[in-house]
Amino acid sequence: MKHIFLIAIIIGLGILTRAQTYEVSIDGNNKILKGLISRDMLEGDTAFKWFHENQSGYTPNTEETSVLKAKGPQVQFLVFGGTWCDKTQYILPKFFSLLDAGSFPREQVALVGVDRHKKTANHLSEQMHITSLPTFIVLKNGQEVGRVTVNDRKDGWDKEISDIIAANF
Repeated sequence: MKHIFLIAIIIGLGILTRAQTYEVSIDGNNKILKGLISRDMLEGDTAFKWFHENQSGYTPNTEETSVLKAKGPQVQFLVFGGTWCDKTQYILPKFFSLLDAGSFPREQVALVGVDRHKKTANHLSEQMHITSLPTFIVLKNGQEVGRVTVNDRKDGWDKEISDIIAANF
């Protein structure tokens, strides 16, 4: 029940107020955002040039985009990633390209930045059992119905997300 409450708070912050509560730190050449962040922050900051670079060249599969178009209004995402993490830098921009191709509403995605220890404000990453980055949690009515963790692979995540949505919505 505590998880549902936390998810509701995060989604509420992201959807209702668009308030951004986050911390910024610098670690070597990496700008690290920790807390509730947004796609716009990543797209608009030259420190995250990887966002635009890694979006190019990815064409979402039409099967996955059609699932998003059909089921999108019922789906919410809670996404954990690290702006310092190579896998997040590679996959997160592609995730947003998939959402764009599926006409998925931006306000139904809450993005949480974590530090190098996979920690964030109020121990949310620990309470949500985040062990790998990026992690995409698929929500239905504020409850988790599935999650995709990328681990060491860089492909197949989009089909996994689509399969979770197709099976639960």
